[in-house]
Amino acid sequence: MRRLLEFLRRLRRAAGSPPLLKRPAVPARRRYTIPTSCFGAIPKGKGYALFPGRPFHTFPGIALVLALTSSAIAGDLQPAGLTTVRSDLNAKDQARVTAVTRPTTDFSRPEPFELMQGGAGTSEKDVGRDAFSQSSANLTFEEEGTFKLGNALFRKNWVSSPSSTQASDGLGPLFNERACQNCHLKDGRGRPPQGDAGTTSMFLRLAREASSAEEKAAIAGHRLLNFPDPVYGAQLQELAVPGLRGEGRMHVDYQERKVELTDGAVVFLRKPSYSVTELGYGPLDTRTTLSPRLTPPMIGLGLIEQIAPADILAHADPDDRDGGGISGKPNIVRDSHSGELTLGRFGWKAQTALIRQQAADAFAGDIGISTPEEPKHWGDCTAAEAKCLAMPNGVQARLGQVEAPSPVMDLVIFYSQNLAVPARRDLAAPDVLAGKKVFYEIGCASCHTPKFVTRRDAPNKAQAFQLIWPYSDFLLHDMGPDLADGQSVGDATGSEWRTPPLWGIGLTQTVNGNSFFLHDGRARSLTEAILWHGGEAQSARDRFAAANAGERDALVKFLESL
Repeated sequence: MRRLLEFLRRLRRAAGSPPLLKRPAVPARRRYTIPTSCFGAIPKGKGYALFPGRPFHTFPGIALVLALTSSAIAGDLQPAGLTTVRSDLNAKDQARVTAVTRPTTDFSRPEPFELMQGGAGTSEKDVGRDAFSQSSANLTFEEEGTFKLGNALFRKNWVSSPSSTQASDGLGPLFNERACQNCHLKDGRGRPPQGDAGTTSMFLRLAREASSAEEKAAIAGHRLLNFPDPVYGAQLQELAVPGLRGEGRMHVDYQERKVELTDGAVVFLRKPSYSVTELGYGPLDTRTTLSPRLTPPMIGLGLIEQIAPADILAHADPDDRDGGGISGKPNIVRDSHSGELTLGRFGWKAQTALIRQQAADAFAGDIGISTPEEPKHWGDCTAAEAKCLAMPNGVQARLGQVEAPSPVMDLVIFYSQNLAVPARRDLAAPDVLAGKKVFYEIGCASCHTPKFVTRRDAPNKAQAFQLIWPYSDFLLHDMGPDLADGQSVGDATGSEWRTPPLWGIGLTQTVNGNSFFLHDGRARSLTEAILWHGGEAQSARDRFAAANAGERDALVKFLESL
């Protein structure tokens, strides 16, 4: 609590706002009990955006660290996106939200509306390879057409300049893929390289930490996240347009590690190490770190974007004041459009605040396409790559000053915001309910927060006031040395990662034909992924390893139902 208050004070001093006055200390933990009378009448039908009109079990609430400080900072100017109190709810609705998002203690049956884990937009279509490619079920007829146009642009293959095609050139000159869909396979997750075949759905981030006083000040002031390699830029591009050489190739070596569980079962893990071969423009800087990033699933992004910052910040506890061993923290970033400080919630290190910025970064870094948000006509080419910068770009003055102008971006963003979360499967099965109980008891829910209610004032009604079940707190957690990449990104250290959402994780094999998990795909099953957890998740991992085979299998069944 003390560090969080001091952090907010520093933000205000940096912005020229009046300092926070010290207030008496607030107790670290409280119990929150919401009476049944706080729930309003619930209409019949598919009210997935509403809350069940029945009593919920009460129990010790998660330490709402920043929420408890709201009285201490009332009336003081909050940085944009960092408010600690929801402004979109009245007192009655806030009480309902608090009650409905309280984790359950009843594992004898599914919770109300648990089937529809993406709220009213949940897809109930038959599960298949296109399970992650469905539109939000609550879109209007007109919005459905907009979604389809966005889908076409998401799948569009860009070509090099100059080209006879209209508004499709501008690829690269250095790039990782030609289309968004080619990295986000079937709108799902990527896969690590297979032998010498290379990869199109996992890439290497290139960055170093600050070294000078000026660089450290830039990081502390949230003006930069880190510093790219001086020659190869922010990420390695393996491909290039005709007449240009790619930057190099990612190479992965695996060492097998044997893990024996308490009951004698044996699991083999594979520990990866990364290097770059066939470097095209000289050596990497000796300070540059390599961080592999697997492309994540696209489902539910619009819902995540509309989770109130206060509800995410409420779970932050960087000093572990409650003694639970979990000390999640936010990655505070600067909104590239407004310049205001806000909450990062997308990306493996929560380094991006908005879907639009995430898409613009991907257009520039992965495909080499300029947008109004990132007008980089030559993508990630650096001054040291002179031949790349001498290549023609795809800007057509009659269409705008960038290769993917605002109408294109608007459609791609709408598509990205409205890829539906699939409905749960088998959630009432006894082994799934038993696995859900194990999930809570061993501590998984401490980081994988089950549910939120999105903002009532969301710009699109499809995402407004929805009860959703992402199973993530969207905060940074130290995951220990085994998963560390040594690369700092803003407030995220080299061993910290954002808790990834779990919804849809059980359909990975169905959609993508593989079961590669974690940021680099090293885990080939959910069991392996759990056993790689360390740091703040070490105790949960150890409890899983100490459980009997039936309990472990039940937990995996629960995850597969998400």
